[in-house]
Amino acid sequence: MKATTENATTKLTVNGDEVALAAATLAGALDELGFVERVVATALNGVFVPVRLRAETALKDGDRLEILTPMQGG
Repeated sequence: MKATTENATTKLTVNGDEVALAAATLAGALDELGFVERVVATALNGVFVPVRLRAETALKDGDRLEILTPMQGG
């Protein structure tokens, strides 16, 4: 995870790693973490967050964010 910024305001756990982000929303966090162009599923504190709610889903210190990418296989 590359996201530790000088202006970080929110400390959360992303896929098991502690990070500090400047983003205030889930959509902003995905952008800051480099996931904005990728198809992903997200869960915040164990609750699925659909794409349409990401921009209005606020982050706070201590949140747990899971970002899941689809995998193909057989």
